[in-house]
Amino acid sequence: MYSASHSQNTHKDDPAAPPLFPGGARQGSGNSGKHPKVKRVLPFAGGSFLLLTVMMVSLGLGKYPISPKGVLVFFYQRWFGASYFAAGQMSVLKNVLLDIRLPRILAASLIGAALSVSGAAYQAMFVNPLVSPSLLGVLGGASFGAALGIVYLKSWYAVQISSFVGGLAAVAVAVGIARIYRVNTTIMLVLGGIISGALFTSLLELVKYLADPYNQLPTIVYWLMGNLSQTDREMTFKGGIPICLGLGILIFLARHLNVLSMGDEEAKALGVNVQRVRMVVVLCATVVSALTVVIAGSIGWVGLIIPHFTRMLTGPDNERLLPTAALIGAGYLVIVDDICRLAFSFELPIGVVTSLVGIPCFAFVLRNARKGWN
Repeated sequence: MYSASHSQNTHKDDPAAPPLFPGGARQGSGNSGKHPKVKRVLPFAGGSFLLLTVMMVSLGLGKYPISPKGVLVFFYQRWFGASYFAAGQMSVLKNVLLDIRLPRILAASLIGAALSVSGAAYQAMFVNPLVSPSLLGVLGGASFGAALGIVYLKSWYAVQISSFVGGLAAVAVAVGIARIYRVNTTIMLVLGGIISGALFTSLLELVKYLADPYNQLPTIVYWLMGNLSQTDREMTFKGGIPICLGLGILIFLARHLNVLSMGDEEAKALGVNVQRVRMVVVLCATVVSALTVVIAGSIGWVGLIIPHFTRMLTGPDNERLLPTAALIGAGYLVIVDDICRLAFSFELPIGVVTSLVGIPCFAFVLRNARKGWN
């Protein structure tokens, strides 16, 4: 486990050393190069271009293929009133592009960004490259809440509420266990998360055992594998607003996360309220992670591998890492969803595909993971 305090201590020992950038990079170092501003903006600009390109191409992919030119012409005619397509063709394109594909693509983008940013924020706060959004049990709690709602509640909307409440409850248990011992350290949060995750995983198995094996159990299993087939504009809009708000707060706290990565004592010496920042990060990461389960079920590995990959491009500075991870994570999950929709005649569960893709990718990224932390 690498600690950014090592770079800080080295800097203190050398009074002639130039000041540190947030995250531990020295001015004039290899991360900055001759054009530091260009190198700071380049990953973000590349991620933005990647996301927009992937979304535009994905809009045309499906059982009813539409060329990228056709997609652009459709939006041009809809916004500026040109007359390239007939009224009937415009109606079909509107149904395919705006009612079916666009909500799903936006949902995949939101989920990928939410998991990537929350994973990167947790890795910075705990100074641990193996941390993911599920650390404090939020995914297990949200899955338990969804399963409980499927068994005992009739409305799908109630199932989504139950899933969200379950995710919050799991993290509340983890934080409560950490507070019992009155020790404000990340180690106690991790231990509380392990206990909470095990508890809600056991409760999930109990609910699956009690579920109707012919109707309810298949629904639970399919939900836990993750899928975006049931997303629509209303669900994407209602879930997207709090996700964007939570992501904005986490990105705003990027500078504080840089300081926290140096250790609690150094952060306190620099005037950071460690406990408050840590609780805000946990709350925001919990909300956005729980909402991903509400929208699409359980999707793993995204919050673990995307921060590693992005860190190799941007370095450890969270002011660059978090927004770039959001863009790359969003584009990554849109691509994975395209694979799920188009690889076979039937649709694959997106959570299964992210695991199959994530395992070898993580093995590759892990080889160079140390580079991103230095």
